[in-house]
Amino acid sequence: MALYAISDLHLPLGVDKPMDIFGKKWENYVERLYENWQEIVKADDVVVLPGDFSWAMYLKDSEADFSFLNRLNGTKILLKGNHDYWWETKSKLNRFIAEHQYENIHFLQNNFFCYGKVALCGTRGWANPNTQGIGSEDEKIYQRELLRLEMSMQEAKKAGAEEMIVFLHFPPVVSGDTDNPMVRLMQSYGVRQCVFGHIHAAGIAHALTGEISGIRFRLVSGDSVNFTPVLLSNTDEILTIY
Repeated sequence: MALYAISDLHLPLGVDKPMDIFGKKWENYVERLYENWQEIVKADDVVVLPGDFSWAMYLKDSEADFSFLNRLNGTKILLKGNHDYWWETKSKLNRFIAEHQYENIHFLQNNFFCYGKVALCGTRGWANPNTQGIGSEDEKIYQRELLRLEMSMQEAKKAGAEEMIVFLHFPPVVSGDTDNPMVRLMQSYGVRQCVFGHIHAAGIAHALTGEISGIRFRLVSGDSVNFTPVLLSNTDEILTIY
């Protein structure tokens, strides 16, 4: 069972939101995503999607996007991005999935999943509070996201996880600020790998990736990885749903 990640699919199947206006990289990207995904992801693999899955404004409008995701191979785990306006309470999301019989789609919010002895933890995150221009309301959201991430990691630790991979939508490190509360929180739980999205186009070249402060940071936004899920691990481990 291999573990993959890809974020920022921005699927427009239920709304009129063509992505090719953002450049050639986005031309026919849904078709290319489908082909790339089906070629490498097997039925028993796991794919984590760290945010910005659908352009739908409401859950009912996201049905075509979820139907597309359901047809893709593997078990899919989604967390919220800043453009996922369709995102409801977890109970409503789970009810939506059950009603449509999407058995291999799950949500990462205030919880975790076990991939063997590795815990898959995460939250949306938010704009770095030390970045110029961030206001008091952003600070409140950032602090709330810190609590959500810690809740996820606490539950994983209680379950005896030997290792944790953290998934965030927003990049936790930016130029000039690699030591912040989000990084320190991950360090305190021994996290050695963090996967994030959110960054597109010209920003991709300036994203901070690689090992920083003892953590390996990886960007997996769709246009940064040519709409191909990124392999994180390939073992015989199985996914446990709590």
